[in-house]
Amino acid sequence: MRFGWYLLYLAGLLSLCACNAVSKKNQVEKSKSEILQTEKAFAEMADKQGIREAFLHYAADDAVLMRNNKLIIGKEVIGESLPDTTNRKLEVKLTWEPDFVDVANSGDLGYTYGRYIYSVTDSLGVIQRDTGIFHTVWKRQEDGRWRFVWD
Repeated sequence: MRFGWYLLYLAGLLSLCACNAVSKKNQVEKSKSEILQTEKAFAEMADKQGIREAFLHYAADDAVLMRNNKLIIGKEVIGESLPDTTNRKLEVKLTWEPDFVDVANSGDLGYTYGRYIYSVTDSLGVIQRDTGIFHTVWKRQEDGRWRFVWD
């Protein structure tokens, strides 16, 4: 009889472990979806409201940008470093789309990467384009929202 209880206990324990693994996988997939939607909303805001406004909205307070091999540390400094792209004589546009997203099993840190296009149209209509690859690290904040900590 004892052996029967032991087998029943073991089966229950294995069942709980399997449920936990499925739950963890579901949470990771949910977090990936949240980051993907946040990244898309970020890009849309940059297009419609301006690059600086979007970066300030989606940056964590301790976010870091790397531009021209230099680190720009902190949301306030990021705001000072980004040009105001509204009401300018030059039309500046930044577009991007993530090709990949992944999330740590802990569900609080993730990253995306993909291609971007940065274009400037001068007053004569001449367009200069810069293309490249972006990599963004996202961190879930205490309020549950995702904010980038590295770009």
